[in-house]
Amino acid sequence: MLKNLTPRLYQQTILGTAVKHNTLTVLPTGLGKTAIAILLAAHRLTKFPDSKVLMLAPTKPLCEQHQSSFQKHFDIPKEKIEVFTGAVKPDKRAELWGESKVIISTPQGLENDLINNRISMENVSAIIFDECHHAIGDYSYVWLADRYQKTAKNPKILGLTASPGAELEKIQEICFNLKIDKVEVRTNKDPDVKPYIKKTEVEWIELVFPDELKKVHNELKLVTKKRINAINQLGNSLPSNINKSQLLKSQRILQSKIGKGDAEFDTYKTISLLAEILKVDHALELLECQGVITAQSYLLKILQEGQGGKSKAVKNLIVDPNFKSAKILIDSLVKRGIQHPKIVKLNQLIMQEVLDDPETKIIVFTNFRDSAKEISDNFDRLKIKNRIFVGQTKKNGLGLTQKKQKEVLDQFRAGDFQVLVATSVAEEGLDIPKVNQVIFYEPTASAIRNIQRRGRTGRLDEGNVKVLLIKGTRDEGYRWASFHKENNMYKILDKLKSDVKYLINEKESQSFSQANLGDFDSSKLQGSSKVPKSENKNSMRTSNSKMNEDQKGIIILADHREKDNKVIKELINLNVPVKTTQLDSADYIVSGSVGVELKKTADFVDSLLDGRLMRQIKELKQNFKKSLVIIEGEGDIFSQRRVNPNAIRGALSSIVLSFNVPILHTKCPKDTAELLAVMAKQEQIGSSGSSSLRDYSMHTNKPQSINEQQEYAVSALPIVGPGLSRELLSHFGSLKNLVNSTEDELNSLKGIGKKTSKTLIDFFNEKYFKK
Repeated sequence: MLKNLTPRLYQQTILGTAVKHNTLTVLPTGLGKTAIAILLAAHRLTKFPDSKVLMLAPTKPLCEQHQSSFQKHFDIPKEKIEVFTGAVKPDKRAELWGESKVIISTPQGLENDLINNRISMENVSAIIFDECHHAIGDYSYVWLADRYQKTAKNPKILGLTASPGAELEKIQEICFNLKIDKVEVRTNKDPDVKPYIKKTEVEWIELVFPDELKKVHNELKLVTKKRINAINQLGNSLPSNINKSQLLKSQRILQSKIGKGDAEFDTYKTISLLAEILKVDHALELLECQGVITAQSYLLKILQEGQGGKSKAVKNLIVDPNFKSAKILIDSLVKRGIQHPKIVKLNQLIMQEVLDDPETKIIVFTNFRDSAKEISDNFDRLKIKNRIFVGQTKKNGLGLTQKKQKEVLDQFRAGDFQVLVATSVAEEGLDIPKVNQVIFYEPTASAIRNIQRRGRTGRLDEGNVKVLLIKGTRDEGYRWASFHKENNMYKILDKLKSDVKYLINEKESQSFSQANLGDFDSSKLQGSSKVPKSENKNSMRTSNSKMNEDQKGIIILADHREKDNKVIKELINLNVPVKTTQLDSADYIVSGSVGVELKKTADFVDSLLDGRLMRQIKELKQNFKKSLVIIEGEGDIFSQRRVNPNAIRGALSSIVLSFNVPILHTKCPKDTAELLAVMAKQEQIGSSGSSSLRDYSMHTNKPQSINEQQEYAVSALPIVGPGLSRELLSHFGSLKNLVNSTEDELNSLKGIGKKTSKTLIDFFNEKYFKK
């Protein structure tokens, strides 16, 4: 099945582990992680010829890169190796899924396909998670791994990364979430990979913060100092050199205090002052580490917000004399053409490199889009061919579609321009041959990002990395933070190589539900729940089976615009079918007569203030016979914003008394999903336990695809819901065959009794009289 691929010894060794176990592979950048994925895919498809292999990657450019690698080295028709992204229509993805042997996909689109039952992972014999360090918290990898392990007939999981993180607990979380039971680690020092490592020189270029910028800096520091003094006068104790993480921690503590109902005016005042300090702190970071124009743009943004917005924190800032002075000074610097020392040095480095080698390829990494634009504009003035590479989301008019991203990378590979100015979106996995130099516009405090950035050079030939740093600023702190984190990561990886049990207890590794991660407390994992050791496994299986049995025959509609699909995932975990579509009103529909509006505690108050809440409640009442509001979260709605509690009480009273809409509270997405499932069961099946669905309309919005339109039409028939509509269409094959069917043919179908079949036949034969 393979062609043009000769595995290296360490790749074969890692494959030997991966064919037997769910494996986490940690391998330095440029050493062929994709080759290991290809080897495993070939093995699984040989062992299970009728199966598929699924590979997941965070971005479309990375997916397309993997597709090229598979097509180059996999001896099967190219059309059997497909890329799934949001650019491919759902119906087309479902069609391609059935025809393909290897599917390479971004995780978010695949999630939606699974949620809407367009695809099934039952026949996937291997799933490969590229850049698997993302498999933490709520990232899509976590839910997809869980669904795969539960539904695949012959599951096998491979995780690939160059840098899993600097904390043992994070690596444990990745392994827990991806059901990993073996870890394969290689570092640059290992004898089997050392011959393939290309030398990369790292040079730290230290620059001096100029006096003209220090004047602006001093004015902003005085703004911060006054607010720290004000906070301390309110009974707190903040150090004069407080950093951003300490500021955020102080904010969280005070917000928690408000959430517990233990708050006075001083608490709210302190939170407002902290918000002002955080804004000034960001301005200081831009001034110290980014650029004069970038810092000026941010101060202008604050000024405009203060003049046109309602935030007291911003209004207080813009009238501060020192803030005004800082704004005047920085405007003067821009007018005089004074540049940040990093821009000046960057010009020198790039010009020299371009003069020495007109075909050179250089990547300049920066944390901020505004800085990327300032750098790119500067290169344009110097006639240096360059392009910006950023994410899809439009911010300040800057954003690249996936098509544009691919176009830019293809042009860079072809040598159409010399310098790629990139944000973090270019850090992961992109294989751009012969990048001569990578320049960090600023140090990064993240070990993962540091390794990923460096890995964009030194892949085929020796590489060169330069890091710009302003002495005496937070740049130095980021430099040493990254240094210590990276050292710690390699210490952990060295430990893992010699003692895998340090991470995973092999005795328990075969069962995900009982995975034992040594001393790791799985209750610390976000979204996980630790099973008490005394819990009887058989009773758990019986309980889950009973729960799943109870949910049979029901379906819930969810609005596809819901930003947070945790509830949908929890419904899927309960084996409750979910259909996502665009709903005119309500976030969830649990029957043809019941619509549900879901609000997080913070969003409830926000929607009250911006006027959405009452409009949404009114629409609920107009469109549904019965409706309700669910407020999700353990936070206190009275502490979310500085709003008079009586205003919130008034809204609650109006919803319940004026609109007659009940309000229910849930703690978390799982709690919400279980409540929705119970309501759907009661509404669609009824208390009698009958298996027939009640009249349940999907007609909140006209569907687009042919399949959906057919289901849409059949579900409108008497006594037919979406579940039964699919059964009827599957059996008869078309609307024409269904309408022309006989009562006996309908009776022969499981789940359709004489009453239902007679009702349908009578409906089909009923004459229409125009009124």
